[in-house]
Amino acid sequence: MSGYVRETEAPELPAPAFVKGPVHWIRENLFPNWWNSILTLVSLYIGYLLFSSVIDFALISAVFTGDSGKSCIRESGGHVGACWPFIWAKFDQFIYGRYPLAERWRVDVVYLVGMAALIPALMPALPFKKWNVLFLLIVYPVMTFFLLVGGSFGLEPVETSLWGGLLVTLVVAVTGIVASLPIGIILALGRRSSMPTARFVSIIFIEFWRGVPLITVLFMSSVMFPLLLPEGVNFDKLLRALVGVALFSAAYMAEVVRGGLQAIPRGQYEGAQALGLSYWKMMGLIVLPQALKLVIPGIVNTFIGLFKDTTLVMIIGLFDLLGIVQLNFTDPKWISPVTSHTGYLFAAAIFWMFCFSMSRYSIYMENRLHTGHKR
Repeated sequence: MSGYVRETEAPELPAPAFVKGPVHWIRENLFPNWWNSILTLVSLYIGYLLFSSVIDFALISAVFTGDSGKSCIRESGGHVGACWPFIWAKFDQFIYGRYPLAERWRVDVVYLVGMAALIPALMPALPFKKWNVLFLLIVYPVMTFFLLVGGSFGLEPVETSLWGGLLVTLVVAVTGIVASLPIGIILALGRRSSMPTARFVSIIFIEFWRGVPLITVLFMSSVMFPLLLPEGVNFDKLLRALVGVALFSAAYMAEVVRGGLQAIPRGQYEGAQALGLSYWKMMGLIVLPQALKLVIPGIVNTFIGLFKDTTLVMIIGLFDLLGIVQLNFTDPKWISPVTSHTGYLFAAAIFWMFCFSMSRYSIYMENRLHTGHKR
């Protein structure tokens, strides 16, 4: 009787479907027991009721070709879905506003360079991270200013009153997000400071801006602030709105960061002091990295709220994405019963895409930094 001994390692077989994979995930998360199975089926049915009409409007009954609003009106008077030709015809305005056609390449350069620099900055494993971040925080804003505003290097000047659409939305949101985080951190440190003056100033600033609605801040920056300036001195309306949004968001960000600072055990402060670290080294190397890691959901939640609040700039005459969409509803050529519904659906999809991306990246960073839970 002879035996057989394998000299090479057998190929690794995939795990059974009931142990790993989509089937396992569905069984573990959606149908682990009879009670959760019922909840899953009820949720699926409610989701079907909610989204079936949206899918029917956006895809099944939608109109995809045409050159006017008449294309989206059926002579029989039957149900008509989304009027997508309206979006195709006005797409340039939704992206650029009334930015001069011959100069829109400057906006395209800003978009492309921003994406090319942001994507590597969000990927932790890539090299040259420090230089990438410095480019985004220092070089890119200066380049964006000169490209969009013009008036230098042979570029035609373009007034901010001609800006609009997604351009204004991103300018307001990105400026507010980038400015609010460092200002919020300084305010949070000031509110917890042992120096009475710094603590008093920080508290007054935070409570003032948190107690005033953003719409009031925008009105004050647009209408009242110019009245307080000396005669002949004025600032651009968009610049005033950017400052107001940044300060407003910084006050909320300060409270989010302060919550993270309060969650750090006292022993961390005492250990840093025992090592002889100065206040700023203690905060920069020991306390703040831990505090910011704990409040990632709150920080991103503030960013998402700020991104959606950019629609309020419409009330001071700045036409962001939603504002430019609503402005085009008045075009007689595209008047139809579904024009406004289609425009709002398009704007909602764009806002959802940006907000969902920020949310998913937040979850990715939480898991990578091991903030205590995994999703």
